[in-house]
Amino acid sequence: MMLEPDKRSYCFGVADKLEAERDLTDDEFSAVLLCDEPGFDEYLSEKARAIREKYYGKAVYLRGLIEFTNYCKNNCYYCGIRRGNANAERYRLSEEQIISCCDMGYDLGFRTFVLQGGEDPYYTDDKVVSIVKAIKEGHPDCAVTLSIGEREKDSYQKFFDAGADRYLLRHETADKEHYEMLHPSELSFDHRMQCLRDLKEIGYQVGCGMMVGSPYQKTEHLVKDLRFLQGFKPEMVGIGPFIPHHDTQFADCEAGTVDMTLRLLSMIRLLLPDVLLPATTALGTIDPRGREKGILAGANVVMPNLSPSDVRGKYLLYDNKICTGDEAAECIRCMAMRISSVGYETVVSRGDHAAFGME
Repeated sequence: MMLEPDKRSYCFGVADKLEAERDLTDDEFSAVLLCDEPGFDEYLSEKARAIREKYYGKAVYLRGLIEFTNYCKNNCYYCGIRRGNANAERYRLSEEQIISCCDMGYDLGFRTFVLQGGEDPYYTDDKVVSIVKAIKEGHPDCAVTLSIGEREKDSYQKFFDAGADRYLLRHETADKEHYEMLHPSELSFDHRMQCLRDLKEIGYQVGCGMMVGSPYQKTEHLVKDLRFLQGFKPEMVGIGPFIPHHDTQFADCEAGTVDMTLRLLSMIRLLLPDVLLPATTALGTIDPRGREKGILAGANVVMPNLSPSDVRGKYLLYDNKICTGDEAAECIRCMAMRISSVGYETVVSRGDHAAFGME
């Protein structure tokens, strides 16, 4: 009679295999995700830290975030700035305000600016092109990252030709049926995936990522996410726990957990050793030391907020989002001290390969 393998030995052995081979079977991915053995997460995170230090040393990259509009034409079921939320206090930044944020960030030492917003039709292709060109003309040594959702390929090409270097577009979930549970029928899983392929084909450094613990999410969905990341090979992966917003239909759903987010950060680091992994605002929102824990799990990017202080509290994708204090760009010394407290050091230079940030 064949004896069932010792569960503890099996889980730890699968972690060793992931480190050595950068690949697992679907069942092995599930085993890592579901493992409840004492000490397993620390074992996994030690391996992830060793890999990130092999590629990046002790550096944690700071990227300046500018949340320039909270208008959005979409009605994603989980999002606080969804079109249907009449309680959202809307705002848009002018090109001059955006450039002012970049000027301030430049003086603070930032060399990458991340322009993030809802899918706001007010910002036409021409407006986006004008903003990108203005940033590049004012700060030619800086990188520009866009995170403005789904557009057609010719629009992405215009932004790239204007000087945009990187593009962040979360895939949210790699399972089509799950995607359709989180979005209205006007939004298409196939189009989201086509956008990601278009961005890579144009030549952007591309970031994608998923929510952890989103409504209806199963272990098999996370396995699909990992398999998608393995095949797509993005330059950056932004993951964060799902946090419900009170003005959405998922208001009463449970949030994702810190522990599963950290475990997935470590798994992604082992799967894609040189990927850029942010410790996101969402992680810092559900745990006061979430970002530090993310760094210790293998993350190597944080993204302080360069948005004007009077709008930071309005870009609320989820409840209780941190928008003042240490994550604000003006408190860069505070952020550096927090990162230093776990043995790492912040870096604000452009760093062409290590260049991302996603919230």
